[in-house]
Amino acid sequence: MAVRNPVDQRRWTDTARTPGDRADVLLAALSLEEKVAQLGSVWDGFAVETTGEVAPMQDVFAAGSRPLAEAVRHGIGHLTRLFGTRPVTAEQGRARVVELQRRVVASSRFGIPAIVHEECLTGFTTLGATVYPTALAWAATFNPALVARMAGAIAADMRAVGVQQGLSPVLDVVRDYRWGRVEETLGEDPYLVATLGAAYVRGLEDEGVVATLKHFAGYSASRGARNHAPVPMGPRELREIILPPFEAAVRLGGARSVMNSYAEIDGVPAGADPALLTGVLRDEWGFEGVVVSDYWSVPFLQTMHRVAASPAEAGALALAAGIDVELPDTIGYGAGLVEAVRAGRVPEDLVDRAARRVLRQKAELGLLDPDWTPEHSVAAGAGIDLDAPANRQIARELAESSIVLLANDAGVLPLDLGTGRRRIAVVGPCADDPQAFMGCYSYPNHVLGDFPEYGVGLDVDSLWTALRAELPGHDLILEPGCPVRDDDRFGFPAAVAAAEAADVCIAVVGDRAGLFGRGTSGEGCDVPDLALPGVQTELLGKLLRTGTPVIVVVVSGRPYALGAFTAAAAMVQAFMPGEEGGAALAGVLSGRINPSGRLPVQIPRLPGGAPGTYLQPPLGANSEGVSNLDPTPLFGFGHGRSYTTYAYDDLTVSSPEFPTDGTLTVSVRVRNTGARAGAEVVQLYLHDVQAEVTRPLRQLAGFARMPLAAGAAARVEFTLHADRTAFVGRDLRRVVDPGDLEIHVGGSVTDLPCSATVRLTGQRRVVGPDRVLHTPVAVEPT
Repeated sequence: MAVRNPVDQRRWTDTARTPGDRADVLLAALSLEEKVAQLGSVWDGFAVETTGEVAPMQDVFAAGSRPLAEAVRHGIGHLTRLFGTRPVTAEQGRARVVELQRRVVASSRFGIPAIVHEECLTGFTTLGATVYPTALAWAATFNPALVARMAGAIAADMRAVGVQQGLSPVLDVVRDYRWGRVEETLGEDPYLVATLGAAYVRGLEDEGVVATLKHFAGYSASRGARNHAPVPMGPRELREIILPPFEAAVRLGGARSVMNSYAEIDGVPAGADPALLTGVLRDEWGFEGVVVSDYWSVPFLQTMHRVAASPAEAGALALAAGIDVELPDTIGYGAGLVEAVRAGRVPEDLVDRAARRVLRQKAELGLLDPDWTPEHSVAAGAGIDLDAPANRQIARELAESSIVLLANDAGVLPLDLGTGRRRIAVVGPCADDPQAFMGCYSYPNHVLGDFPEYGVGLDVDSLWTALRAELPGHDLILEPGCPVRDDDRFGFPAAVAAAEAADVCIAVVGDRAGLFGRGTSGEGCDVPDLALPGVQTELLGKLLRTGTPVIVVVVSGRPYALGAFTAAAAMVQAFMPGEEGGAALAGVLSGRINPSGRLPVQIPRLPGGAPGTYLQPPLGANSEGVSNLDPTPLFGFGHGRSYTTYAYDDLTVSSPEFPTDGTLTVSVRVRNTGARAGAEVVQLYLHDVQAEVTRPLRQLAGFARMPLAAGAAARVEFTLHADRTAFVGRDLRRVVDPGDLEIHVGGSVTDLPCSATVRLTGQRRVVGPDRVLHTPVAVEPT
């Protein structure tokens, strides 16, 4: 390993100095080529080691990938996906990190290491690591503390093998359920996304791993729900719906990195928009971290958006906008950028601005410390367990808390197992497929599809195997009926016969996640409507006509229209609950687990004319006499039933009015009126009765997930600051207006038994970046 250059080394390796000071000293010593190198990345072996698609249009850009020795000749900013490209064990990956860091340090005149980044949305994306539920399933838990625990466990595993940055969480707010990446999101409400997203960020950052917020911004609102399609959204809606989760993750979560969106908004690509990447993110919110590009989004400015004539020009646009590091490889931030600076076409100050941010972050991570070595960047010892029992316990808790009981009107659930041996038909394409529980960024679905010799890479039960363990004294028969998406009805007769012969039929339908059209959910797997994939709707229709009670279990990455199946005895929704999903679902069906998940997205009634999300002004709801299309969902936001019952009463507010810069206390009593313990999610909604712009009929302003024993009661108290009523006005400023405010509390947006109206008083107030973003809540047993 090369000895670090002695020029001012004592100053830039001095841990008593601030990271910014150290970065300034080192930056002053670097040549232009060395500074530009810090803005680049390299995906070593990508062109020869990757057989399937793990990023958009990778085959086009792989041809231009540089050999490692050339890429790191002047140093490098990031090393890309050393674990998530092809299968490697933890020990092999750790050794590769050490090897490549040695080469990076040896090639750099100042011995500057690289930041190693990896995907981590449903867990560390590598062979044998825990596969947690998808983000949409975390959202169904309404449990930020549990999400933070999961993120901390993920970060600890990554840090142990030398990974310093995780490319998560996804903070895109769902706007159209047909979009393929709904499974990666935290749902359709900005406050829920912000609260859980900030919790995930804190979990990563508290363990010393840089969290990366993505995709900034507007990506989820693409026209026609098509991946990368233009975003037809005005600036007011962008600030009202899309931006708040990112702001919360920066201000409350402490995120140190942001990734740009591929999308364009009103004709301006996010990756070339200084108003967004610098004006909003840095000037308004005070973000001081590093902006990284989404994979190949810099050359996309030339090849896809066509706002640049060459890779170097694309790099200049991205750099000026505020992208500091180009991922996953260096195309726009290479030799062409150096030449453009020397020719005076790009100010060197822009290079210095980005390089200083990168170097400061490396100092924060300890990479510039005097005692740092490649060997010390990974945990010592053998036998790293990336799927340890403690990880699986967190995965189990998340899975169990995320399952939503949609309907149980016939009372068929929990299964009546005390009346002798029962015949149970388990039918459907997702019944015996453990990968149905995993998202598109889980390692088994993201990478191992191209390496079948590894199988799933983990010990994972399907629902079928979990049910056999859960119900040992009963007769179970399995019939898949049909594939997930192929037009194949060959298995229909056997499935129908099994249902007819059974006392109850469990029909397990839904998705298989994949990438770029290789699945029914996931990146690049968008759909034209919200009908179940393939011929699954036909299969369910035939099963419902057998006369046998049918329990419909939907395992999916998006909400599907279920209005045609209201004759089902019960409906259960699981949003890809991860490696512990089989046991969790089996436990809910048997009654061992009392379901407590709540919908982070609505369940549509009809597959066509896709309804908007619940955040609708009056004309966005059903308008009789105006339109013949009724967008009312089958199950609304926040909905979820239980094997016990809850009652709400005694709503109180601390005052009938409060000032536009004041606070209000909202309190309600909640009782468990059933015979067994459960967990209720108490939800607070607001409605601004009259404003200068149209406002949602209901908007989530606070929530509390709380366990309650049978017969127990608790008082839930929300402290609502007037800032939480703010909206973006016509002049694009966020304001609190005086006037009437409706308050609603209950178990979902469609079940709000407690209401009150209060009045905001005083002057109209403009709120800035220091506004209150969170609604504190306290729970006291009574």
